[in-house]
Amino acid sequence: MFADADLTTDGFLDGRLRILQPAAGYRAAMDPVLLAAAVPARAGQEILELGCGVGVASLCLGARVSGLDLTGLELQLGYADLARRNAEANGQAMTVFEGDLGMQPRDLRALSFDHVIANPPYFMARDGTPAADAGREQAQREATPLAVWMDAALRRLRPGGYLSVIQAAERVPDLIRALDDRAGDISLLPVAPRSGRPAGRVILRARKGARGAFRLLPALVLHDGAAHLRDGDDLTPAARAILRDGSALELRP
Repeated sequence: MFADADLTTDGFLDGRLRILQPAAGYRAAMDPVLLAAAVPARAGQEILELGCGVGVASLCLGARVSGLDLTGLELQLGYADLARRNAEANGQAMTVFEGDLGMQPRDLRALSFDHVIANPPYFMARDGTPAADAGREQAQREATPLAVWMDAALRRLRPGGYLSVIQAAERVPDLIRALDDRAGDISLLPVAPRSGRPAGRVILRARKGARGAFRLLPALVLHDGAAHLRDGDDLTPAARAILRDGSALELRP
């Protein structure tokens, strides 16, 4: 567990959420907020976040859509504890299981969900220099193959349920292969840092058991201009609506 002295309190959704995070460990930024915005959830539905960390994606979703039943699974015990604390501090109910998504706790295996969401590690085991902090390294570098993440998600989804994932753009082929014929009606949204720049992230949404056509959507551009030229944020209106105002991100043409 983390000592309070090792934590920071950070604002999300323009301060609507106050989130405890480790000062030196893995720290959530834009990605879980974007993921939450892309989930087409409705009041009364049940949500599972695989690898929930400190709970940012689930709590951003809960702040946008009231009346959700939120559940998380997190391998690192200190982060799971923070997710529970963050949910309570922000007035949301969230059940957080501790365990490996490849060997899920028995009580979780007995459940099914309307939506499963995930922000799996982006870096392959062989890529780059390991992070100095063990928690950050485990959160960012793939130890469990992406195919296992997708299999775990699909197993927990009800028929017709939605899977929403944010991932590095270079991993799109792996994502599509992992879904095989168990999910369809796939929408893929590239997320680009600036106009004219390659997408660094993608948000994928698929539906279990569906057979709809694949859709490659126009990119969401996060920042105005070709470069950052002034103090303060330079978010595009679309990005600001999501990241500051908590608006939904529609994954339809």
